Amino acid sequence: MSEEAGIIMSVEHITKEFPAAGGKTLRACDDISFHVRKGETVAIVGESGCGKTTLLKTIMNMQPPTSGRVIFRGKDITKLTGEDKRENYRHIQMVFQDPTAAFNPKMLVKDIICEPLLNFGMVAKADVERKAMDLLAQVELPPDFANRYPHNMSGGQRQRVAIARALALEPEIIACDEATSALDVSVQDTIIKLLVKLQKEKGITYIFICHDLALVSLFCHRVTVMYLGNIMEKLDGGKLEEARHPYTQALLRAVFSTDQEKNQRIAILPGDIPSPLDLPTGCPFQNRCSYCEELCRKEKPSLQEIAPNHFVACHCSKRTTV
Repeated sequence: MSEEAGIIMSVEHITKEFPAAGGKTLRACDDISFHVRKGETVAIVGESGCGKTTLLKTIMNMQPPTSGRVIFRGKDITKLTGEDKRENYRHIQMVFQDPTAAFNPKMLVKDIICEPLLNFGMVAKADVERKAMDLLAQVELPPDFANRYPHNMSGGQRQRVAIARALALEPEIIACDEATSALDVSVQDTIIKLLVKLQKEKGITYIFICHDLALVSLFCHRVTVMYLGNIMEKLDGGKLEEARHPYTQALLRAVFSTDQEKNQRIAILPGDIPSPLDLPTGCPFQNRCSYCEELCRKEKPSLQEIAPNHFVACHCSKRTTV
């Protein structure tokens, strides 16, 4: 792991498999590798079922990988157990898609936010309310929210509380699992602006799980595109218009534009997603790709660097156009 390059986490060849009926195996993540630099936002995008959340749970050591490792602070955190594993959560926190499900409905907001601090002995019970108000101020919520229950708030307000709880331990990395997908577009905008502000103020690193390329293009530094457990493309967030994998291009075409012509037809990605229990030999995207050729059906493409910081797993990437 290169400290000179600012890399604070390296995900190295992570594979995650689950046993399935009939003696089959579901490979949810297949040899996934990428790195995370301090103070940046790395997006992992793709359709539902592509393995994004499974990958994130493995990175967070919520489940063990079948193979591979995650290096953070010079250690393979997938091997941590007991107190070492618990201590690691001080440095890597998570914001879930549905904060309502992540909160105890019988707990006040001040207790929800300060629970991690109490668990690590970092705040006295007498100081819980004051600390909760400080954290609420960081996520731009008024101090009286400390004595509310989760059901007395809107979805956007609950997500701010979830961010406040993640901030409580002053982590280096915050993983956001579809943290804005359940929110209205206007509320998404305020949450993203809040995350960007906190990143600038505190140097926080984000791993941002999402399926919306339009959203991640606005604030993510690097983007990793997944399909059926495989990385299809990795590129800078500000250069999504240079995407060369047919799947990434299809995701881009699915983004609605406010300048779109009234009668403009929407391009639909043909074909059906194959069963993850019975993936075809060769490229996993072959039956939905208009560029598919015989080589694609025989040989699975590996990630190749076609430009600085731009990797594509496609035999036909030189012929694709946005």
